[in-house]
Amino acid sequence: MHGDDIESHRGKTRTGEAVQLVFAERPAEFKPASDIFVVTGALGSDCGISQLADLMRNHGTLFYKSPTRADNTGPGGLVAGDDTIILKVNSQWNERGGTNTDLLKALIRAITLHPDGFTGEIVVADNGQGQYGSTGRGGSFDYTRNNAEDISQSVQNVVDSFLDSRVSTYLWDRITTQKVKEYVEGNIEDGYVIGSSINPRTGLMVSYPKFRTRFGTHISFKLGLWNPETRSYDNRLKVINVPVLKSHMSYGVTACVKHYMGVTSDKLTEQLGASSHDTVGAGGMGTEMAETRFPILNIVDAIWVNANPGSGPGTTYGAATRTNTIAVSADPVALDYWAAKNILIPTAHHLGHRALSSIDPDNTAPHSFGRWLRLSMEEIARAGYQVTADEAHMNVYVTQVAPGY
Repeated sequence: MHGDDIESHRGKTRTGEAVQLVFAERPAEFKPASDIFVVTGALGSDCGISQLADLMRNHGTLFYKSPTRADNTGPGGLVAGDDTIILKVNSQWNERGGTNTDLLKALIRAITLHPDGFTGEIVVADNGQGQYGSTGRGGSFDYTRNNAEDISQSVQNVVDSFLDSRVSTYLWDRITTQKVKEYVEGNIEDGYVIGSSINPRTGLMVSYPKFRTRFGTHISFKLGLWNPETRSYDNRLKVINVPVLKSHMSYGVTACVKHYMGVTSDKLTEQLGASSHDTVGAGGMGTEMAETRFPILNIVDAIWVNANPGSGPGTTYGAATRTNTIAVSADPVALDYWAAKNILIPTAHHLGHRALSSIDPDNTAPHSFGRWLRLSMEEIARAGYQVTADEAHMNVYVTQVAPGY
């Protein structure tokens, strides 16, 4: 999608700017292609997620996995009724810096309303690294000022509202300094498993959480669900990646790929001389995605965005701009590219910003967002996943919810 495909209208909201972006659908020029699904006019608390599922179905991607073929449902679907789903959110920042909790609530509801019934489990999780963030102590699921229409609605409030389903939170900050072995090696403790080597291309030492949920399920983020009786892993573990779209003072843009910093343990890897955060610019989060557990779906929360180049990732209410957009893809690189170019840049332009190179995915200068995004892409592609930073290899499909200002 090019700039000519976008129209915008600017207004004011109670706590920030509002820019309405109108996107044109665009087929890929070449194959292989990555599909991007866009819902505009979405508030999070409305029918945006259900319309997203319909849009995906109309273009060959079913949200629900089931042996029964029905609306949005079939053998090739994404989410089975007995899956365990990790919803990876952003918890390190309050106000508009964290994942929209209305959107989170709608997503959890959609999963639990699986046509076959939902007998699996949902874990809302993140690692705020036990440092920095709005409190200076890392992540939280209990902020009093949240990203929602009702700002008192925290992540924990949302999870606690699902009394009839196995839905819980796990803040990986709790275990981010605890180095452990895998279950199969005889270690049952919660903590972080650390790789034995440093990736020669990106400098990343892979790290990932291993933990027991409130319902007693043992999860290895990389290897799956551990059964202590059979001493084996079950691969019915899936990740849905739900980042906020915003500018980043160091890395230009944070969205799907950068969001996997909240899977790593920066503290443990830093102690070992290989800080995870320092590898982002070399493509380290691509390594993390490829060598742990790749998300089945990436959902970019662009209901409110930070389109102020050089700022972020913390985002106050006043610094945010409402675009009421949800953008989704199985390809995190394509989605980051498309969202930066077609949401962040036009929004930043309307806010009066002129120096946009830091958020431009076509800027591939050393240390730029466009450069590290492509380095991440190369890491993911090595693992055999379909990823692209070329718009000619992207299908863009669009639907609209009733306008919501």
